[in-house]
Amino acid sequence: MLASAIAFGGTGAFAQSDEPAQDLITQDLITRWQAAPDTVFDAAEVDLDALLYIARPLIIFADSPLDPLFTEQMELIEARFSELVARDVIVITDTAPNPPSALRAQLRPRGFGLMLFGKDGRLAQRKPTPWDVRELTRAIDKMPLRQQEIEGI
Repeated sequence: MLASAIAFGGTGAFAQSDEPAQDLITQDLITRWQAAPDTVFDAAEVDLDALLYIARPLIIFADSPLDPLFTEQMELIEARFSELVARDVIVITDTAPNPPSALRAQLRPRGFGLMLFGKDGRLAQRKPTPWDVRELTRAIDKMPLRQQEIEGI
C-alpha cells in the first residue's frame, strides 16, 4: 500500500523536535504507522528522529518510480511484508529527486539505493541493488536491540 506518512530528518541518533506543531504531526504519523504497519510512507513527510526506539526505518530511493530496481525491490517487499511488520520496520520511499527531500539531501543516494536503520538510529545496511526480505530480516535479527527483543529483555 502506498501512503504518505512520517517525517525523517536527523542523522545517526535521532533527535526530538522542539516545535509543538511538528510534534503533533509526527505523533499522528506514528499513530498511522502503528495502525497500518504495512503502509509504505513517502520520505518527504518522514522525520527519522521521531522514530528513535519506535521503528526500524527501511528507506528505498530511486530517481523514478519506474526504475526497474525500485519496482523489483517493492515487489520483494510486498511479497513478504508481514516479516518486516513483525520486526517493527517502517518502509519509506523516495522516488522524486527534485526537489530533494530532507532525507535525500541528508543521505545522498545515487540512483537506486536501499538503507536500513536500527531503532537506535544507526545506519545498519546501505545497498545499491534490491535486497530480498529474507536477507533484510537476517540483518535485522543480528542487531543488538532485535536480539534483546527476541530474548524478551
